[in-house]
Amino acid sequence: MSGTARESIWTRPDRRSRGPVPQHSRAEIVAAATALADAGGLPAVSMRAVAAALDTGAGSLYRYLSSRDDLLDLMVDAALSELPVDRPPSGDWLDRLVGLARDQLALYRRHPWLSEATRRPGAFGPRTVDYFERCLAIMAPLPNAPGAKMEAVAVLTGVVALFSVPAPMNPPPDDPQAMARKQAGQLFALVDPARHPHLAAAFTTPQDNADAGPDLFERTIRGVLRGLLIKPA
Repeated sequence: MSGTARESIWTRPDRRSRGPVPQHSRAEIVAAATALADAGGLPAVSMRAVAAALDTGAGSLYRYLSSRDDLLDLMVDAALSELPVDRPPSGDWLDRLVGLARDQLALYRRHPWLSEATRRPGAFGPRTVDYFERCLAIMAPLPNAPGAKMEAVAVLTGVVALFSVPAPMNPPPDDPQAMARKQAGQLFALVDPARHPHLAAAFTTPQDNADAGPDLFERTIRGVLRGLLIKPA
């Protein structure tokens, strides 16, 4: 594996200056690749498959891109452009980050391949930079160092990605409470009170849900962000 960093596609022209005039734009190529990924996941996205969807030859795509990695970088950045940016601010910094996390979760569910694509090494695009800036702007009132805030953004994205992947035989992913009950029931079926007294007590002790929050996703997001960004008194 080479130790040389790959040049970002955003530092290069949209197409090569030499050769035949290209028939498609980067945006058209990304739209075709995204449709393939939405239908069949990232394995469905190859230069040949994208070219076929555009009714052209695979070689012609290299007038716009140097590699499939370039294409995936563009796809991720284009997907992030779907995050709503014109929503009026509401609540404190934590409420606003929870709202952003919900928007991101909806995005990941519209594009199930996005979670996998963001785990690979890639170049940051302009929409990704905008997303970081938005998160840091929301956290501006907090005294934490910029590095701690960036760490919180990374963890937030990881939690969203985790919730975006539905497990087989689970309830619909838009019902986190039902999913949690289903998983708890599966776990409880394996609990032996003699071997697992603490788990047995956790399942049989009445729970006080007064401060539980609206759902598992929001409770998790709020708990993680509080733990990372709010220092104990």
